[in-house]
Amino acid sequence: MSASERQPIRRALISVSDKTGLLELAHALNAHGVEIWSTGGTADFLRTAKLPVVDVGSKTGFPEIMDGRIKTLHPRVHGGLLGREHLDAAVMAEHGIEALDLLVVNLYPFAKTIAKPGAKLDDAIENIDIGGPAMLRAAAKNHERVSVLSDWDDYPEIIFALRLGGSTLEQRRRLAAKAYAHTADYDGRIAEYLGARAQAGSGVEKFAPTLHLSMRRGDPLRYGENPHQAAALYLEQPSSPATVGGARVLQGKALSFNNLVDADAAWACVSAFDEPACVIVKHANPCGVAVAESLFDAYERAFATDPVSAFGGIIACNRILDGNTARAIVERQFVEVIIAPGYHELALAALASKPNVRVLVCTLQAPGSESGLDYKRIGGGMLVQEADRPALDFSSLVVPSQRQPSAQEYADLMFAWKVAMYVKSNAIVYARGGRSIGIGAGQMSRVVSAEIAAWKARAANLTVAGSAMASDAFFPFRDGIDAAAKVGIRAVIQPGGSMRDKEVIEAADEHGMAMVFTGVRHFRH
Repeated sequence: MSASERQPIRRALISVSDKTGLLELAHALNAHGVEIWSTGGTADFLRTAKLPVVDVGSKTGFPEIMDGRIKTLHPRVHGGLLGREHLDAAVMAEHGIEALDLLVVNLYPFAKTIAKPGAKLDDAIENIDIGGPAMLRAAAKNHERVSVLSDWDDYPEIIFALRLGGSTLEQRRRLAAKAYAHTADYDGRIAEYLGARAQAGSGVEKFAPTLHLSMRRGDPLRYGENPHQAAALYLEQPSSPATVGGARVLQGKALSFNNLVDADAAWACVSAFDEPACVIVKHANPCGVAVAESLFDAYERAFATDPVSAFGGIIACNRILDGNTARAIVERQFVEVIIAPGYHELALAALASKPNVRVLVCTLQAPGSESGLDYKRIGGGMLVQEADRPALDFSSLVVPSQRQPSAQEYADLMFAWKVAMYVKSNAIVYARGGRSIGIGAGQMSRVVSAEIAAWKARAANLTVAGSAMASDAFFPFRDGIDAAAKVGIRAVIQPGGSMRDKEVIEAADEHGMAMVFTGVRHFRH
């Protein structure tokens, strides 16, 4: 059969947990003379809508038993799905097996069940579908003849196909692949859930014995980090609108691999602030960060931190982008991506003058509310960890220095600490008055990062004296403190915990610095 030939749909079996879109599909099937078989609650649902339905039990000669655990596991169901035209016609006739041309199945809501607060193991077990995956696999295997629908998003496609006389092989092959992806994801979730609970009485393992990633390919990417590398974006399901992967694109060229990496870093950083904030990122590192009473002022201050690096950067805002700020951006600098929770009409009009700029909408969420795991690919495996959290327990802060920070210094330290969390290690951030003054990132030596931060500030004609400094990890030697003192740093925040903490504290005291220990490290590799 060629891909252009259509396979008629004469008989369909429908058994769904999620009834979304079902009535429209069922009415279309009925209007085209398709015989509908169904089970349990789905059959009742269709009958309530005055649709003719044949009970599967009347065809199998076997009732639903064990509270519905067994209802479709029968040769007259699976034979109807697996039977091949011509090859199996004789055996089907011998055993009274009627061909099923369409299967419509979505599975028990296992993922939703285990996501509920206080979900019990018994409830999870009861929401493991057996007959549904078996039918999906059978129909998908026999896609040469059978169409399979596992997602209500695909119902309109089959409704349209009915009008044309049936489905094409290309359609059935694509729907079959989707059905297998659906059952693979379903089984993977079950395997991880049960695997984490395999040891009776030992609680729940944080990391299951096996990891099953199931993601949907998103928009095509032009290339990877470099033009000779092919690349694709894969999205978690469901994709969250509070993530860069789930962001809505309003305008611009297709996003690149590097655009997405940088946009993700920018959005994570700007989301950590409650006040109107702007973050400019270049090569996955913030090069300018600021908060202010208005988004316009926040952008102005962030840009002034490092105007050179801001060229070709990614700009993230945690407020709806207004027209004045948008105009300032497009008039002042070349920007690859702008990401914000929304845009005023005047902002969109200003950005439209730069049609290549990618404009993204992303939903804000409370800092620290993100959930899930971080993954990093290495040769031969995958590193998995809990996502880092920006929250800081103020009760755990320790001031080991002789001088206590002033109220303003505390505010500067907290700001610098937030920024440092999103800077590649070794990270040093100089900040004052709600803005970054200089940032040193990704160096092999922490003292070199401190020197780079000072150099960046000088290059932007910003005064370091009186600023606060944040370090993402402890100072192994006093040299970083000495370097900061030379340029006028007055307060330092760092995790502490070095074998030479005493030496580092003494250096701070010699320079009259206030020092705060957080007890928390924020490496970012």
